[in-house]
Order: sequence, then structure tokens, then C-alpha cells
Amino acid sequence: MSAVPELRITLAGTERVVAAGTTAGQALEADGRTVIAALVNGEPRDLTHELADGDVVEEIRIDSEEGRAILRHSCAHVLAQAVQELFPEAKLGIGPPIENGFYYDFDVAEPFTPDDLKRIEKRMQEIIKQGQRFSRRAVTDEDARAELADEPYKLELIELKGGAAEAAEGAGVEVGAGQLTIYDNLHPRTGEVCWKDLCRGPHLPDTRAIPAFKLMRTAAAYWRGSEKNPQLQRIYGTAWETKDALKSYLTMLEEAAKRDHRKLGVELDLFSFPDELGSGLAVFHPKGGVVRKVMEEYSRRRHEEAGYQFVNTPHISKAGLFETSGHLPNYADAMFPPIQFEGADYYLKAMNCPMHNLIYRSRGRSYRELPLRLFEFGTVYRYEKSGVVHGLTRARGFTQDDAHIYCTKEQMPDELDRLLTFVLDLLRDYGLSDFYLELSTRDDSPKFIGEPQEWEEATEILRQAAQKQNLELVMDPGGAAYYGPKISVQAKDAIGRTWQMSTIQVDFQQPKRFELEYQAADGSRQRPVMIHRALFGSIERFFAVLLEHYAGAFPAWLAPVQVVGIPIASEHVPYLEDVARRLREHGVRVEVDASDDRMQKKIRNAQKQKIPFMLLAGDNDVSKGAVSFRYRDGSQNNGVPIDKAIEEILTVIRERRQV
Repeated sequence: MSAVPELRITLAGTERVVAAGTTAGQALEADGRTVIAALVNGEPRDLTHELADGDVVEEIRIDSEEGRAILRHSCAHVLAQAVQELFPEAKLGIGPPIENGFYYDFDVAEPFTPDDLKRIEKRMQEIIKQGQRFSRRAVTDEDARAELADEPYKLELIELKGGAAEAAEGAGVEVGAGQLTIYDNLHPRTGEVCWKDLCRGPHLPDTRAIPAFKLMRTAAAYWRGSEKNPQLQRIYGTAWETKDALKSYLTMLEEAAKRDHRKLGVELDLFSFPDELGSGLAVFHPKGGVVRKVMEEYSRRRHEEAGYQFVNTPHISKAGLFETSGHLPNYADAMFPPIQFEGADYYLKAMNCPMHNLIYRSRGRSYRELPLRLFEFGTVYRYEKSGVVHGLTRARGFTQDDAHIYCTKEQMPDELDRLLTFVLDLLRDYGLSDFYLELSTRDDSPKFIGEPQEWEEATEILRQAAQKQNLELVMDPGGAAYYGPKISVQAKDAIGRTWQMSTIQVDFQQPKRFELEYQAADGSRQRPVMIHRALFGSIERFFAVLLEHYAGAFPAWLAPVQVVGIPIASEHVPYLEDVARRLREHGVRVEVDASDDRMQKKIRNAQKQKIPFMLLAGDNDVSKGAVSFRYRDGSQNNGVPIDKAIEEILTVIRERRQV
């Protein structure tokens, strides 16, 4: 009797011998519930994938980032199956996993209603309970066309195979491969095909492996993101590895809704978006203006201490400037259309760096001036599509706290190290403290300009600077700007959401394009390195992040009104006005509520406005030269002498403490 052929594989770093025909699931002894897929030679595969000699096999757990993506992709298939069973005329678009969830696009005659979502979710639960198996099979292009003849969007994706890679990969098409794959949902007992989809996979072993999901909302979406294409109906959902994880996520969403900066902006009278201005364009009201002013003033002072020089540049420029910088050839889609004026095209600036280059180039520069750190609160304009405009976090007009540092190559490592430390320290001053770093690099895309060795040098120096901060470093291949790699500071807020904050980019290209030079110590002409840095990203976006982080309850140093005096009766108003005068002498932003409202209503109003300190005064306080403190959290400290009260308020403001 002949021996069973054997394979040598590497499992969890250890070489093992297994029988030919062994699957990834068998090698991993996977239960299909916690370990739901495998990495085979670095590629995600189904547990049913048969191994080959020399394969390196690792487990993918459902609670890992890659595991959740597989879970959510599988849930998207169940969603599409449920929709087509309930709405047989629905045509399939694409259904990928996304951050925290998934979606699927459908061509249907009428938009889905909330009642439709309830029906779809109920049918999904039935499919999950049934335990249908996800089964992968390879098909030829011709067979795929025949099987999906009634799905026009899938037929289009088949034609895109090897062509429009991004659209095809988003749909799970095996781009550039010699074959397509279809996943069948098989009945657990009969093996009958219940539903099928063109997909790259991998998927869960079966639908019972979906522990917890919920459909969230619907939206309209253009096919392949183009307004020239048909408008489809998109259903969003979320899926998690446990019911508790789903509950935690939904609780976080509820808290996020309470903290929505657009809602708080109205409630606290901070800013608004008048229709007359247009979408994505905000006006700051007096109270919002105070917060913004304090943010900017503190930032200016810290920049001055760090050796930055302040500049100002116009909002508009001839097209030639952005041709030279490379933005028009590489960034035109994000810029507003040109304005015709005196026979020339003018553009609203979408970035400040080209104008800073003109400042550098305005006269000869010596190595003794370097590093030259230029800083500007510069307003820019981006042509964001209506579908992505979102309050202050994704606007069409905003002000960047933009710095450009010109230095020698030899200075670059120390400058990047100093710059990253400066950025993180300043973000901490504003109350953010939980960070990780992301390093965005180039890939093989033709959008990137410059020599590969320049990119390698810049990337390595950025990596070294990042590692010195002792923070988690996440790689982002292909995410760099067209002219150079970048580090992004990612910050978590009070409810665990991650926001991209500061960016630091190394640029060898613009100094070349603008022919920037400096005279070196030996008299030769040398090219400086340019470092781009936006600390907040934009004032507006950072304002929104802080507003949501603090849920509107800014620390006292940032609060638009820091103290409100609340008299017990009208005869106590002059006493509190005198206390307010003394506070104002120290720069404290203070008001006295002399309205006809009852005291309890005045307290409620101050709490709604999230004012840090309330100073109450009645006959007893006046007789003792004191005030009664009432804090934002509702606690109270009675009979505090005025001098001591003022010192406490000033200390909290000076130390940037939260109360």
C-alpha cells in the first residue's frame, strides 16, 4: 500500500509535516468561531484552502482587525442575499467591509424605508441561524458572465478585471489574476446553492459564525463613485465578534451623537453654516470666536518660543504657481475651478506651501539662516464633494496652522525629532494624550514624483524620528502625498475614536521645482530640504475634535465664558459686578447674570452653557466678603473669601486643568 504524500509547512513558526490535501483549518485545528480564517504566505484564505508544500500558515482570529473585516464582508453577503430574497428585482452593486462595519449597494426602484430595514434584518437573522456554508469556486470569465447574466453591475466588474483595479478590487474581483471566483451560500443539509456572488473572499466557514450584527442606515451612492453613473441605494451595517462588543460600539455611537460638534455648535452658540454661504463654509459666533482666538494665541506663543517666524499670504494666485508646485497636475480635483481675470487663470489656494516657497526665494539665503521655520494661519479652499462635507471636520474653506521648515540634509534628522516632540507636546497641552503614529510611504503608483532613493532616505529618517517617541508606529503603504512620505499623528478622544491630527511631510521635490537654494559654508549653492507641517490640520477641524472630546465642556482656559456671577437677589448684583471687575483685571472672561430669572434657572442656564465656575452671592456672602463656588459638576464650596476664590480660578486657568 503506497504511503500518503506529505507536505512540509510552517505553523506558528514551527515546521510541521502534514498529509497532502490538508486544509488550513485542519492544520490550525480551527473551530471556525474564534479562528475563522488563515494567513497563508501572508495572504488571507478560507479555512477550507488546501495547503501546498512550503506554505507558511498563521491563524486569523475573529477579534483581530483582519478577522473583523472577514466577518463584516461575510455579513455583507448575508445582507445582499436577504435583500434579493425580499426584493427579487434588486440588482447587486458591491459590498465591502469598511471601518467598524460594511455596506452593500443595490439598484432598486424605490429607496429602502426603515420598515424595509427591519424586514431585511429579520431575514438576515434567519439566514445566520440556518448556518449556510460559504463555498469558494473558481470560474472562467465566460462562466461568470453566464451565471451573472442578470446582474449588469457584476458584468461590468468582470470587464474591469485587470483594468480599473480599484473598482474591481472593491467588489472582490481577482484583479490581474487568471481567474475569477464566486462564493456560493450552500444549504447546510442539502448543499443547494441558496445565493451566490462574485467575490475574492475569504469568508467565514458558515453564517452561524456571525455572532452579532445590526443594520444602521441607508444612503444614496453613485455606482463606482461617479456622478455620471446610476444612483444606487446603499445599506450600512455593523458586525462584531461578540454581542458585548456590538453593544459597546452602539453605546459609543450614542455618546458620539450627544457630542456631535454640529449639535453642540448650535446649543452653545459657537458657529453656524448659513445656507447663503454654501455648504462647508462656517461662520464663528462671538463665543466660538473666543475659543478660536485662545487656541490660536496659545499656539502662536509656543511657536514663537520654538523659533518660528510668522508670515501671511493671499488667498488667490495665478495658475502658474500651482503648475510649478505640481499641485495642478496632481491635485486639481481638490481645487476649485479657475477664475478668469485679465486674460489669466487664477485659483483659490488649496495649500500654502507654494507661497511660502516664494517667500524663501525672495532673496538669497545662507546656511546660517537654516533651519528657517515659516508659520502661517493660512485660509485655504478645497473642492470637497457634497457627500463628504461634514461640519467643521470636512469643510470647503478652513484655516491651516501651516508651517514649512527649510533645512539642510544634515539638519533634517534633528529637525524632525524636535518637530515631532513639539507637535505631541502641544497636542497634550490641549488635552489629547493617547496617540499612535502612522508612516505613509509611496507604492508603485504613477502619482508619486521624484527619485526612489530620495523617498527611501526621507522615509527612513521619518521612521527613526517616529521610533524615538516610543509610540506605536503603523505603516500606510501608498498613503503618502505625491511629493514625499509623511508621519501622521493619530489621537484618540475621550470615547475612544481616532482622529488624524498633525502631519509632517518631507519634500525633496518642491525645492527642486522652485529652484530653492542656499549658500553653504564652502560658498557652493545647495538645495534645502522642505518639511511640511500642519499641527492642528486645520483650526476648524481641531476645534470640532476638541468640542467633541470635551462634549462642549471646555477646560477653563479654553471656555468662552470662564465664570458667571449668579446673585441670590437683584440687590447682590453690584457686589458680583465688583468681583467680576477684579477677575477681568486678570484677563478672566466673566459675566454676571442680572436677568429677571430665578436663581435656580440661572444655575441651570450656566450648566447648559457648560461654564466652568459659578460664583453665587447672597446676604451672608456679602457680609463676609466671600462668594459661594458652584462647579460645573454640581459640587459646591460655600463662603470662599474673594481673594481665595480669584486665586483658585486663576490657578485652574493657568494650569489648564479641567473642573
